[in-house]
Amino acid sequence: MDTLLNMRVFVRVVEAGSFTAASESFNSTTGAMSRAVSDLEAYLRTRLLNRSTRRLSLTTAGERYLERCRYILAEVDAAAEEASGAQERPVGALKMHSFASIGQHYVLPAIAKYRALYPQVTVELTLSQRMPDLFEGNSDVAVVAASSLPDSELVSHLLGSTFSVLCASPAYVSAHGAPNQPCDLARYECLTLNTPAFPINEWLLEGPAGSELMRVNGQVQVNIAESLIVAIREGMGIGILPAYAAVDGLRDGTLVRVLPSHTLQRTNIYAIYPSRRFVDAKIKTWVEFLRSHLPGVIERDQALLAELAGPHL
Repeated sequence: MDTLLNMRVFVRVVEAGSFTAASESFNSTTGAMSRAVSDLEAYLRTRLLNRSTRRLSLTTAGERYLERCRYILAEVDAAAEEASGAQERPVGALKMHSFASIGQHYVLPAIAKYRALYPQVTVELTLSQRMPDLFEGNSDVAVVAASSLPDSELVSHLLGSTFSVLCASPAYVSAHGAPNQPCDLARYECLTLNTPAFPINEWLLEGPAGSELMRVNGQVQVNIAESLIVAIREGMGIGILPAYAAVDGLRDGTLVRVLPSHTLQRTNIYAIYPSRRFVDAKIKTWVEFLRSHLPGVIERDQALLAELAGPHL
């Protein structure tokens, strides 16, 4: 028995005043309407309607049940409208995950611009260095950096590519000099960045001579680029910074580029989410916004980095 359907029939019969009038609303028969109410009464083991050849009247139990039915059906209809509307209107909480550095430099500024367009969307952003499991349901969409993504059922969109550079503080370079070629790094204190994507103590430099793999050592290791910036500025050594994290320090002079003709750790930035079917409007519009907005921001940072590096890059 379809209890909800029978509840709808019962309410319509009462409102229309007859089984015949109700049958027209459902494009059905008078007999089908009568059976639906009878099945409902049998299920409830109580009479809801007093029937006569001329009129219908509610029993006392029927009056109470009618009120409950109207409330329940209104809630069911509201839930269905809200769920289907989620496919059409960006509204509600959007749960995001992002790698910490990308989140601070790219995702948070993008959220501000996105919410100016869709103010009914609230954002719950989690920053971490691990690849999220979106099928756990803790996040709707993630922005991650990786050289490539493993095969999975996740939907991914490439937002752009970036790379890292070597930086030091002006004071460190003044005190220790700067390396002239990658092999010189063995003589310097190298600050390491622990991320899921790359080995900690192996730096693969890309430069005029091609790829050169250097093993480095250092006494300080962190897992977030913003923390590494502090260590570099404090004169603790030479470290790898993503291009977007290095730009501001290079521009204001608190950082200097080391081995400026070399880059490291080329990565892609992706937006990923679990499914192509029934994508919530807030997920769809957020990903579309990232795809239109972020590539230009990434290119802007890289152009600025090239300008700051002069003829070396």
